[in-house]
Amino acid sequence: QVDLVEFGGGLVQAGGSLRISCSASGRTSSMGWFRQAPGMDREFVAAMSWNGLETLYSDSVKGRFAISRDNVVNTVYLQMNMLRPDDTAVYFCAAGHSMAVLTDSYKYWGQGTQVTVSS
Repeated sequence: QVDLVEFGGGLVQAGGSLRISCSASGRTSSMGWFRQAPGMDREFVAAMSWNGLETLYSDSVKGRFAISRDNVVNTVYLQMNMLRPDDTAVYFCAAGHSMAVLTDSYKYWGQGTQVTVSS
């Protein structure tokens, strides 16, 4: 069992930046970030392999967001730049055995952190 807790959400103006974090209670393999806006399905944002050498991004965030991790402190980060109002959502981190874009591929989930981008 791995517990995941997200930190760092908040309100930011369009064009601004925000970094959110996800702290794990133990070692994890592949990690992913997903987001869910009101009335929408949960969608893939980014993922990283256990050693940090491989990353995967959705087209909507590629070039603006960056995923990273520090395995010493069991934490994964999502640096979000050039934020837009349509990035507004609850952001979830997830842990799984492999990098994937499907929610079913991840076994453990955090409770989410709200990110709101004002226009």
